[in-house]
Amino acid sequence: MTRRSTVYDVARLAGVSIATVSFAFSQPERVRPGTLEAVLRAADELGYAPSASARGLAKGKTGAIGLYSFDYLIQDDVAAAVGAPPPEPDYRSFPLYVDEVQNGVALECRRRGYALMVGGGKSGPATAPIVDVAGRVDGLIAFVAGSLAPGVVDGIARRIPVVELGGTARDDRLRSVAVDNAGGMRRLTEHLLSAHGCRRPVYIGRCDVPDFVDRYRGFAAALGGAGLPVPDPRPSLPGHTDITVESVRACLAAGPLPDAFVCATDQEALVVLDELRRSGLAIPRQVAVTGFDGIVAGRLSRPTLTTVRQPMERIGRTAVGILAAMLDGDARPDPVPELPVELILRDSCGCGVTSI
Repeated sequence: MTRRSTVYDVARLAGVSIATVSFAFSQPERVRPGTLEAVLRAADELGYAPSASARGLAKGKTGAIGLYSFDYLIQDDVAAAVGAPPPEPDYRSFPLYVDEVQNGVALECRRRGYALMVGGGKSGPATAPIVDVAGRVDGLIAFVAGSLAPGVVDGIARRIPVVELGGTARDDRLRSVAVDNAGGMRRLTEHLLSAHGCRRPVYIGRCDVPDFVDRYRGFAAALGGAGLPVPDPRPSLPGHTDITVESVRACLAAGPLPDAFVCATDQEALVVLDELRRSGLAIPRQVAVTGFDGIVAGRLSRPTLTTVRQPMERIGRTAVGILAAMLDGDARPDPVPELPVELILRDSCGCGVTSI
């Protein structure tokens, strides 16, 4: 096995001290340009890369940020243990909302000089994966939409800074990044009522985590403001097609036909579109369908999907900025207002491609 080059090898080849080599990588502004060039040239010739773990031991920090998210492609541990085949994923809906937010996190980490460690698990109350990530980083960004058991994030926040994506922080040690879920869904529902004359919309989606509670609240506020009855949400879960399909079938069997299916996410809206087409219904002539998030698949579906687009890259970058402030010693950075969302009007509600 080839011996790995060390700081001593670089110092010897460049004709400098090991302290100078260390400064060249950690504080290059302290090294004369000619010396810095010699060190970097020697490091390149030797294939040397400074050890992040060694620097971390010296500074008491890893220089890394963790991101924990849920992953709909990870097979359930129980199913895997008994040899059950995983369900076939719907690849057309990738990249997902979480993927695009992760891209924003990665870009901002690169800009600020942080390493990024990414971990995840299937949506549900699993704790081991996030604890493993949290134990290797200086700070953590975590999605909270159903991917974690209650109290897990709170416990981690007692040890390292944590920023949640979605919802509102429950503890002084936590910070959160959220978007205007209620306002976006209300504007979308009001559009269906005023522009398309909808009077019997149904809501497809879960209401057990903050983001989705707010979306249903916006839907209910629009109907209430128009003097219309507010139906209970129909069961659904992103990544679990069978639950969404069963809810659509129940709506169609109950009659009369809803004039719009308002879905909590684009993923669920795509499933609804499929099921309505299988039932022989014309979209949007007989029934409108809308989503929320603004994933790429909505632009590619037929018909194209009316939705509310979240600023996904900005969410990720904002979370890194907050975490960086906390790591720099600002224990209570200023709260970030809800980020704005954009209403995207497309074919599935009866509009052409536009935004307001």
